[in-house]
Amino acid sequence: MYNGLLHTHSLLRYFILVALIVVIVKAVIGLANKQPYGKWDNKLGLYLFIFTHMQLLVGLVLYFISPFVKFGSDTMSDKATRYWTVEHVFAMLIAVVLITLARTTSKRMTNDEAKHKRMAIFNFVALAVIIAMIWLSGRPLLS
Repeated sequence: MYNGLLHTHSLLRYFILVALIVVIVKAVIGLANKQPYGKWDNKLGLYLFIFTHMQLLVGLVLYFISPFVKFGSDTMSDKATRYWTVEHVFAMLIAVVLITLARTTSKRMTNDEAKHKRMAIFNFVALAVIIAMIWLSGRPLLS
């Protein structure tokens, strides 16, 4: 079960990275060209939202069954254990919250420019957090 969840978690990472880049680029283009926030903007944000929350669920299950997550007196002194037990989960929760806020708050906005701006900024910060955490793990971004 652990290996299947780990592979699913790793695979979903690529869907999220691609969706984040597409949503950010579409939002920046929409903002620059003063385009209306259309049906495709909404759908792309929804797909990103869905992939992110699927990743969150799989990640939470992995968190509780992973052999790398350990709670003990040496958790904070061991770099690898600290990363998987504290840093990774905390930073990824921040990224999920940013992606969720981008989607939910932009839905309630009436100004198209504000919607594009919200989607671009919040999702860009989430992308930066995700890339930083992948980099800090010591694993390559695309492996």
